[in-house]
Amino acid sequence: MTVHATRATDERFRAAVETLRVPAMGTDAVAPFLYAMLKLVRPQRVLEVGMGYTTPFLASALSEIAEETQVQAHALAAKTRPYLDGGTPLDDKWMYGAPALLAPEFYTSTYRPRLVAVDDLSIPESSSSRVWEVLRELGLADLVTVVNANLRECDRHFPADFTPIDLAWVDAWECLYFFDNFWDLINPDGGLVVMHYLMTYPEGESVLRYLSAQQQMRPGEIEIVNLLEPHKLSQNSLTILRRTSGVVPRKYAKPAARMDYERLRSEAEAQAGAHADPIRG
Repeated sequence: MTVHATRATDERFRAAVETLRVPAMGTDAVAPFLYAMLKLVRPQRVLEVGMGYTTPFLASALSEIAEETQVQAHALAAKTRPYLDGGTPLDDKWMYGAPALLAPEFYTSTYRPRLVAVDDLSIPESSSSRVWEVLRELGLADLVTVVNANLRECDRHFPADFTPIDLAWVDAWECLYFFDNFWDLINPDGGLVVMHYLMTYPEGESVLRYLSAQQQMRPGEIEIVNLLEPHKLSQNSLTILRRTSGVVPRKYAKPAARMDYERLRSEAEAQAGAHADPIRG
């Protein structure tokens, strides 16, 4: 099924999400940041804990990636076929030709994104109760499963095929509970957890110390970076965790960044075979 993206740059999108923006929630810059992060790392299974202004940005990014990936996959296969048909080795012209720089391995299987958004609608100031209406208005509802439950009860409502989670956005006070109870559900091959607002107040900094201690106890499993919005008094930081206990090595180049085209050829063959030329069947 073709996924038609509702782009976050569209005027209609901006107008719709403006109805969800609550300045006191502090996600004005966070929402487009998360959108850009998804476009960069291209997760398939995304969890949001705490719906609101960010939800349509997450859904729109996944929708756009799905559309872009489908187009890129067929274009990559099309530029590879002349090399395969002619028995010609892959080369720099192949790599830099449109679509440039694409890794065939990523495009072998179909990209099927899913966003699970969790909220118990318990915060009166939140716009969470209006999110579903906006998602439907933007044509993004089919990508999203809404779970109306609190964090401690939500996992029983997850779709059966929703793990491992590739990226989790946690905009809730129970970040410590999330880490202790959901970390094992995060993809060990570089899965990400983004937590909102743990800096500049005592309780949040206690959580940061706990996460740092866990990192030391689990060498090679957790990467942590904290980002501060220095111009804000509250709701002013992101903490990003990356799970690395099962990272799959990806080595595409030889020394001096020379592409290993001999090894890439088998991946290119598999990718082109998975996206057959419709004219040739």
